[in-house]
Amino acid sequence: MKRDLSKMTCIEDLRRMAKIKVPKMFYDYADSGSWTEITYRENTTDFEKIKFRQKVLVDMEGRSLATKMIGRDVKMPVAIAPTGLTGMQHADGEILGARAAEKFGIPFTLSTMSICSIEDIAEHTSAPFWFQLYVMRDKEFMENLIKRSQAAKCDALVLTADLQILGQRHKDIKNGLSAPPKPTPANLLNLALKPEWCMKMLNTQRRTFRNIVGHAKNVSDVSSLSSWTAEQFDPCLSWDDVARIKDLWGGKLIIKGIMDPEDAEMAVKSGADALVVSNHGGRQLDGAPSSIEALPDIVSAVGSDIEVWLDSGIRSGQDILKAWALGARGTMIGRAFLYGLGAYGEEGVTRALEILYKEADITMAFTGRRDIHDVDTSVLVEGTYPLPRR
Repeated sequence: MKRDLSKMTCIEDLRRMAKIKVPKMFYDYADSGSWTEITYRENTTDFEKIKFRQKVLVDMEGRSLATKMIGRDVKMPVAIAPTGLTGMQHADGEILGARAAEKFGIPFTLSTMSICSIEDIAEHTSAPFWFQLYVMRDKEFMENLIKRSQAAKCDALVLTADLQILGQRHKDIKNGLSAPPKPTPANLLNLALKPEWCMKMLNTQRRTFRNIVGHAKNVSDVSSLSSWTAEQFDPCLSWDDVARIKDLWGGKLIIKGIMDPEDAEMAVKSGADALVVSNHGGRQLDGAPSSIEALPDIVSAVGSDIEVWLDSGIRSGQDILKAWALGARGTMIGRAFLYGLGAYGEEGVTRALEILYKEADITMAFTGRRDIHDVDTSVLVEGTYPLPRR
């Protein structure tokens, strides 16, 4: 039976509910950063510093947030970002997220480190989805991931460039993060307090990394993200590899994890179709700038040569509009989507997207714009937003 989620009026409401429903190690995995979490926090607080210019007595009818991302029609300039262990926030989480995205009219990106497999998503959806690739030492396995994505008719490959090694995430270490959770006394006690989550997990067979299990050879501990990363992620990844991956893939390529203008210029030279300004949600290099602070420099350097998108820190539709005003031509959401999923499954993801859309739409109206393509820095208060430094 469909639930009435009308009282969930903002992403923060969904976050609080997800914290109640999701086991601690998986909630902490989604809602934390590395080291001191400075970058994780500044991803959101730097958005809050940016102010809008309110305009009055303008025609607000017929508004549209519709645009294109790498040629694909989208209801708003948002795609669901690749997030690891999504199926541990809620049983079959990646399938539910992909379904909600398809119905809403935005792209869904599946992580290499997903609980549901590439084939699971293809079986349960009809719209093309995107696949996010981590580069592995095991080249045969990595190339097989690309072939499986092609067989599933994925229409874009997202290459994550900022996770050759794993950032030090203190909460994951303390919680002993694994999928499924190890039966320690602390975990069993916490799971006893999450009966709805447990019942749904008992009713699915998808409880570990299904893109890896049965596909990768000689993996010593597939339950642990940190051990898999240390064992298989390739620290030697370079720009030379991007050309090889692009040739293997043969389709549209998005490079995620760009924070420096020089790297952005390299992304253009690599032939990528889009780049994502992202610090991995503050989960890799603590002390790096926020994504919104890094955005103007990158747009200034390459904005006319490649689609520039932004990820990390988006918690509202206003954040989407601010990123667009500063030159991003798309955004990706991770935590905002995960909170909805953890709180209410597919309905929660839909509610998160509805919230973001409504906030962006109403804010655009108050700034005197009816079409997102007419939104630029003129809707912002001078002196409150970051400027290019070069």
